[in-house]
Amino acid sequence: MVDSETIEAKVSDKKEKIDEKIEEGKEKFEEKKEEQKEKFEERKEKGKNIADNVINDLYASIDEFKDYIRNMQKTADKKYSDYKKTTVQTLDIDLVETKDIYYIKVAVPGVEKEDVLIEAGDNDISIETTFKPYIEEFEEDETAEVIASSLKSGRCVKTVRFENSIDLENITAKFANGIIVISIPKLIIPKHKVNVE
Repeated sequence: MVDSETIEAKVSDKKEKIDEKIEEGKEKFEEKKEEQKEKFEERKEKGKNIADNVINDLYASIDEFKDYIRNMQKTADKKYSDYKKTTVQTLDIDLVETKDIYYIKVAVPGVEKEDVLIEAGDNDISIETTFKPYIEEFEEDETAEVIASSLKSGRCVKTVRFENSIDLENITAKFANGIIVISIPKLIIPKHKVNVE
């Protein structure tokens, strides 16, 4: 018969082996856990790097697109500016008629009165001037560039034709604060009765 000490020794051995197995299992579990954690961190870091690269590429693309739009705007503004220089633009006027006189009000801001030419014919009047581009005031500053340009520049002419003949001798023009007011009397030709023989 097996004595109790032998049984206890065997149980103790088995317990030690089981405890060793449990300890080995815990260690292997911790190692696996650590490996999984490291792999997860690597994947997380890789994903973060990919996301950062995508965002950086997106920002770079947006910046390139903005530069492209700016260049397009500059090109369009230059072409428009060149077009304005080569075409004759019209002046802004108000025209009022009374029984005996035509009145014309012409806006010529920034122009000296000596730079305005007014010519009248039998039943028309022409007003002409040249507006200097605003950028010309910055000729000494090489960094100056046009961002927007909607003011008139270059040669501008306005011709007005009238239904009635006009009295060329009595036309008057007054200049003040960039506005010219022209008074154009109508030519009243008296009617003569013709006798029939």
